[in-house]
Amino acid sequence: MDLTDVPVEQLMKEIERRLECQNKPEKRMILLGPPGSGKGTQSPIIKKDHCLCHLATGDMLRAAVAAKTPLGIKAKETMESGALVGDDLVVGIIEEAVKKPECKNGFILDGFPRTVPQAQMLDKMLAKKGQAIDKVLNFDVPDEVLVERVTGRWIHAGSGRSYHTKFAPPKVHGIDDLTGEPLMQRKDDNAETLKSRLAAFHAQTTPVINYYKDKTQHDFCPLDSVFRSFQAE
Repeated sequence: MDLTDVPVEQLMKEIERRLECQNKPEKRMILLGPPGSGKGTQSPIIKKDHCLCHLATGDMLRAAVAAKTPLGIKAKETMESGALVGDDLVVGIIEEAVKKPECKNGFILDGFPRTVPQAQMLDKMLAKKGQAIDKVLNFDVPDEVLVERVTGRWIHAGSGRSYHTKFAPPKVHGIDDLTGEPLMQRKDDNAETLKSRLAAFHAQTTPVINYYKDKTQHDFCPLDSVFRSFQAE
C-alpha cells in the first residue's frame, strides 16, 4: 500500500491507535435489541473504545458469498434454492471471521444469536478455542418508543445520511440539507411492518435474553461475564 499521499498526522494517529489497542483486554460481546433500539449507533463507539471488530451476520454472509469461500458457496446454494441458511453455516462463517487480524482483541456480534439453539452453538464454537462471550448488552426500549423512532426516519439514498422528523429534522421537510435532493423512507420503516418485526423479535429473543441471564447468575461464563440491560423511556 502506497502511503506517500497520507498526511503524517493521520499516520501518527493510526500508529497511536494501534499501540493503544495492544494494551486493551480481549472482549467478546453480543448486542441484543429490537429494530431501532440503538445498536447501530452504539456499536461503532464500543468498537472504537475497545478495538474490536463488528460482526453483523447479514454483512458476513454477503462477504463470504462474494469471496466464494467454501462456506460462502454453500450459503449461496442454500439461498438460491429458497431455503434459509442453517445455523451451522452462520456459526461457521462467524468462526472464519473471528480469525481475521482486526478481530484479534475480540468482537461485537450484532444480529446473532436470535434463538437459544444459535446461542448454544456459538458457545460450543468458542469453547473449542478456550473462549466465551464476556458481555451481553440488551437494549431494552418500549415498543411505542421504537415505533416513533423508526416511522420518523428519513434517508438520503445517495449518501445514507439519516434524518428524523422529530429528533433530527432536515432544514426543509423531505429535502436533504446538502444536496437538495428528496429524502426517502425504507420500505419497512412503517408502523405495521415494525410491529410485526417486534412481535417476532420478542418471541424469538426473549428466551435468548433469559439464557444469558441464567448463565451469568450461575457463573457458567468465565472471565467477567455481565448481562446489562439498557432501558429507554
